[in-house]
Amino acid sequence: MGWFGNKRKRPPRQVVMYTRQGCHLCDEAWQLLTDMQAKHALKLTAVDVDSQPDLIQQFGERVPVIVIDGKERFWGRTNRVLLERFLQATDVEDRPKQ
Repeated sequence: MGWFGNKRKRPPRQVVMYTRQGCHLCDEAWQLLTDMQAKHALKLTAVDVDSQPDLIQQFGERVPVIVIDGKERFWGRTNRVLLERFLQATDVEDRPKQ
């Protein structure tokens, strides 16, 4: 088998974006995530913070909040370059050691 066949497929990253209706920063962040979804194997879920009182208390006006594999990574305006760098860096970290 050639070196192309040795590449292991990593399970999709679980990405949860906490959002609310009418949030333009949320719309922008969701677009960034969907643009990067296939390249970085992202499983995207959007959660409306206004749907649950505990989420309203936890996040308040601090949306969007992006949680990747259980860890809060970004909130507010999401920078495309920083998101791409984070995903690329963790892609490298997840590769099997040779």
